[in-house]
Amino acid sequence: MASGLPSTSLKKIRLVRIAHVWYKHENIEAAKQFALDFGFVETAQVGKTTFYRGYGTEPFALALEASDQNEFGGAAFVVESEEDLVHASKVLPKECRATEVHEMKDVPGGGKRVTFYDPVDSFPFHLVHGQTPVALEDPGFPIVKFNFPVEKHRGPNEFQRFKKRPAPVHKLGHFGMCVTDFAKCYEFYSTYFNFHPSELVHNDQGVDKTVFFRLDRGDELVDHHCFFFFEGPKMHVHHSSFETHDFDAQVLGHDWLRHKGYTNCWGVGRHVMGSQIFDYWFDPSGFIMEHYVDGDLLDMKEPTHHTKAAPDNLHVWGPEVPATFLQ
Repeated sequence: MASGLPSTSLKKIRLVRIAHVWYKHENIEAAKQFALDFGFVETAQVGKTTFYRGYGTEPFALALEASDQNEFGGAAFVVESEEDLVHASKVLPKECRATEVHEMKDVPGGGKRVTFYDPVDSFPFHLVHGQTPVALEDPGFPIVKFNFPVEKHRGPNEFQRFKKRPAPVHKLGHFGMCVTDFAKCYEFYSTYFNFHPSELVHNDQGVDKTVFFRLDRGDELVDHHCFFFFEGPKMHVHHSSFETHDFDAQVLGHDWLRHKGYTNCWGVGRHVMGSQIFDYWFDPSGFIMEHYVDGDLLDMKEPTHHTKAAPDNLHVWGPEVPATFLQ
């Protein structure tokens, strides 16, 4: 099993957080309607691309591009400095085909970017810096007070009342890939970037086949994972995951999507690794999108956890894992 990061003197490209994802769709109008029903807010349309934000401060969290084929367009991570962009453009292996640093023209928030391609499976990956944040919005969540058996937090004649609506998206939390060579991908991402394994999952032979990466930000608390991948026969994006406010918002969103006729993939349930309450949906192109709430926060004092792959390791409650979920 991998025991942590490989020893290297290479200066790592310092990632700060995950920012947004891009998707290309044949049926762009259906994809755009799903984005609204999922809880995004349209913020701009430039040429063939429509941009959507959450209620957080990222200028956009999702970009949908009209295309002649359905395709994943890559995830973007914010880097610490423009120097990191320059460093990435020069130090990444030639098979990554890293671009020069370039302006993000006609994109909400502006900024600069370097795009490279995964050296094993050639999916795109973006590094950005200098985007202008937007103001935090208030989606008008009710103040929820729970009455427990022996602790009552609502006063006399106070009620719980909720509005039927999509689950407002706060931010992009993570994305995941199926890759064709786990060991090579693990070595690449842990060597060139400040990714750190929160969880490594191994098979019956003790060989790691899945990693949940968080960012090494020292004492700063970060999400349990912002990027994961597992080995399979064919590269594809597995899902992108977006945070919403709380369990009520999440299940209201679940009901909204169900009544709109979309297909549920898996959920609602509670994960083990990361602890999130999850709810996975298929968009009209067949891509999987997840709402999550109540994820773990870690710093670098928490060691890497090693787990044997098993269906029960994925969730502690909820529906059984779909047979095709990890294909």
